[in-house]
Formats: sequence, C-alpha cells, structure tokens
Amino acid sequence: MFPKGGMGKLMKQAQEMQAKMAKAQDELVDLTVDGQSGGGMVNVVVNGKKNIISLSIDPEILEEDTEMIEDLILSAVNQGLQNAEKVAEEKMASITGGLNIPGM
Repeated sequence: MFPKGGMGKLMKQAQEMQAKMAKAQDELVDLTVDGQSGGGMVNVVVNGKKNIISLSIDPEILEEDTEMIEDLILSAVNQGLQNAEKVAEEKMASITGGLNIPGM
C-alpha cells in the first residue's frame, strides 16, 4: 500500500506539522488585533486566541444614550473577534498549506 519507508516518512511529516501547529497556537497569544466603532471612539484589542486584552472608550461618548454606547462596544468587540479569527486562520493556513483540517 505504501512504498518502502513511505509510512515512516508520512508519520514524520505529520509530527513536524503537529509541532509547527502547536508553536503557531502558542504564538497566537502574543498576536493582537484591533476592533473599532464610532469612528474610533470605542477601541478593543483582541489576541489571536480571541481573548479581549483591552477596551477603551472615549469619555466624550459617555454622555450619550446607554443603549448606543452598548451597541458601539458590541460592534467593536465583534469586529476585533472577527479580525482575530481571520488572522488565526491565515496563520494556520500558512502551516497546513491551505488544507482545511477540522479543529484548526
């Protein structure tokens, strides 16, 4: 089924890819992306693991309607999470060669 030594070579390649993927997963913690709304009045920073690192709100908008402020915060957070997802997918795709591996 496999050429001589083929299975061993395949296993070695799988182990190398697994090591690269583990390293990339660790690097995602240090990677940060922004999300903004309200023309930059609300800014959120998210890491590649989709954890919110910081949230800043321009004090000027605190005088606005609470519901509007909540919407701006949600919008900025969602944008930050989407940006983090995109960057993480790109990083993993560079390792897997664009293969869609479930759970990665």
